[in-house]
Amino acid sequence: MEIYFLGTNAGIPTLQRNVTSVALRLLEERRSFWMFDCGEGTQHQILRSPLRLGKLEKLFITHLHGDHLFGLPGLLSSRGYQGGTAPLTVYGPPGLRAYLDISLSVSQSRVPYKLEVVEHTGGLIFEDESFKVESDLLDHRIDSYGYRVTEKDRPGSLDAQRLKAYGLKPGPLYGVLKSGLDVTTEEGITIAAADVLSEPKRGRIVTVLGDTRPCGNSTALAREADLLIHEATFGHELAKMAWDYHHSTTVQAAEIAKEANARQLVLTHFSSRYGSMDELLPLLEEARSVFPGTLLAEEFRLYPVERKTGN
Repeated sequence: MEIYFLGTNAGIPTLQRNVTSVALRLLEERRSFWMFDCGEGTQHQILRSPLRLGKLEKLFITHLHGDHLFGLPGLLSSRGYQGGTAPLTVYGPPGLRAYLDISLSVSQSRVPYKLEVVEHTGGLIFEDESFKVESDLLDHRIDSYGYRVTEKDRPGSLDAQRLKAYGLKPGPLYGVLKSGLDVTTEEGITIAAADVLSEPKRGRIVTVLGDTRPCGNSTALAREADLLIHEATFGHELAKMAWDYHHSTTVQAAEIAKEANARQLVLTHFSSRYGSMDELLPLLEEARSVFPGTLLAEEFRLYPVERKTGN
């Protein structure tokens, strides 16, 4: 599980940064990747990345502002031209379906795969045997949502050497033990799952917040997150401007991470007033003064989501 930033700028693209898009790589977990937001030019960014559109499984839109949305019709169309045939589900606020219907129909774009558009107003929006995704409303000029992706705990690994000592060969009983149940062999030997199974692998939590002022739902979505992605449009000296424009500062993002007891915070959605990475370093220091485990989002850089170990 890894985070890969395709765009980190707020409002408009610059020569240094594109507008918002984040990929969650789940190659080991699902042989696919998910995306959050799709600003204009995102498909160009993907061409410069190791990502392949045919592997895109789910796409989550935080809100319907152009810098988070304008790249979506082109990306959906290009996915078909690039050989994408697997189904794709796009989630987002009410209005998303109308936007896509009009954009794709007027441009006569062909989408040769099953495309499902799921409009939501928060809550549990997806769950299967390995992941669930929850969402809630944030505080922005229009309805903007955050997403909490929870990887479910996975069974521990079987101790092959100990099973060999019991005389148990690979077969159906391995699966029973893997599920945590005790088994009895044909020879009448009872094997306790606890004796041959390591501790379960703890699932990881990734929280991706849309544009927002600081609010209670941000903290709730980020609670105990292994990695929190939070906008930091402005340095904290521009706190009033951030409030007026319904955005957050570096310090406010760090305070959310601290209050939520997140493990790591990655700042993104930077104002164009901050050009180079060097100009962003003071923002990083501001955030780290509150929450030391803070990083700056850099485009085309991988951020591993580490699995928590121990208690």
